[in-house]
Amino acid sequence: MFESVQSLIAEHKAVQEELSDPTVHADAGRAKRVNRRYAELSRIVAAHEAWAAASTDLDAARELAREDDAFAEEIPALEGQVAAAQEKLRRLLIPRDSDDARDVIMEIKAGEGGAESALFAADLLRMYLQFAASMGWKTELLERNESDLGGYKDVQVAIKGSSTDPAQGVWAHLKYEGGVHRVQRVPATESQGRIHTSTTGVLVFPEVDEPEEVQIDQNDLRIDVYRSSGPGGQSVNTTDSAVRITHIPTGIVVSMQNEKSQLQNREAGMRVLRARLLAKQQEERDAAASDARRSQIRGMDRSERIRTYNFPENRIADHRTGYKAYNLDQVMDGALGPIIESAITADEEARLAAIGAD
Repeated sequence: MFESVQSLIAEHKAVQEELSDPTVHADAGRAKRVNRRYAELSRIVAAHEAWAAASTDLDAARELAREDDAFAEEIPALEGQVAAAQEKLRRLLIPRDSDDARDVIMEIKAGEGGAESALFAADLLRMYLQFAASMGWKTELLERNESDLGGYKDVQVAIKGSSTDPAQGVWAHLKYEGGVHRVQRVPATESQGRIHTSTTGVLVFPEVDEPEEVQIDQNDLRIDVYRSSGPGGQSVNTTDSAVRITHIPTGIVVSMQNEKSQLQNREAGMRVLRARLLAKQQEERDAAASDARRSQIRGMDRSERIRTYNFPENRIADHRTGYKAYNLDQVMDGALGPIIESAITADEEARLAAIGAD
């Protein structure tokens, strides 16, 4: 694996020179791609330099220890530093998901459990919004379909980061959140204090950077407009501003009524449609890819139960990584970091194992 470092160092130098070219910055899409690659390579170069420096220090200590026993005492600590630096570099050399630096569109949908599931969808939305705020990300509510009790039957939110470093990207963190989230608690509608189990689904799509990335033939679209309505049939406005977009070849349907303008709803709908089409293309590529390139933690089965939120025990458990903690109250306030880190680590280990098996 370390044989590839020198070529990556050379690429880093070439990308650095490319960034000094004014024509690169004249093209916003190209500039974004080049900056992302530079940030990714910079981490590898820095890790390689740290490993090389630690190795040099260790070699020097071993050489000096032949003449002075005092230097021998430093060797174990230096060996530990070399091993840690080598492991960090090794993990950075794992082929990265090309979408890690992308922003995301997240959809949270009520599942089994009726009103309670919709209420938990609202709780999950709040949890993700709090986590996004802690990461310095921006959020935009694209669409919501409220339930009678104040929950969400369906809600879509765009989450946007600011870092060019793929490792700090929104998709790099939230791609593991897709799946079925199970909640165990006493619903607000339960009069006898019995614990119920409900489920809520989460879908996460990498957002398209440039509309040109996903080619959509306008002849493949059926666009219907209708009058938007709120929970319980309450009218939101009196014009046909809601938009339903159907992509005929794939059958993907996107509905938007959050904005009062038909044009705004159409633009938001196309934004979501492009993200879903991009995700579909990637799933098809992943299905044909080798196991080493496919994420072992972020499966494509959207019906997979990934996590349980047990309120009576204040327990959170991730069924893919084995992570378990008794701080559910903090998690629901946005403290998702350790859970997501467990998924990132498990994914890295699975990828390393797959590469080693080749």
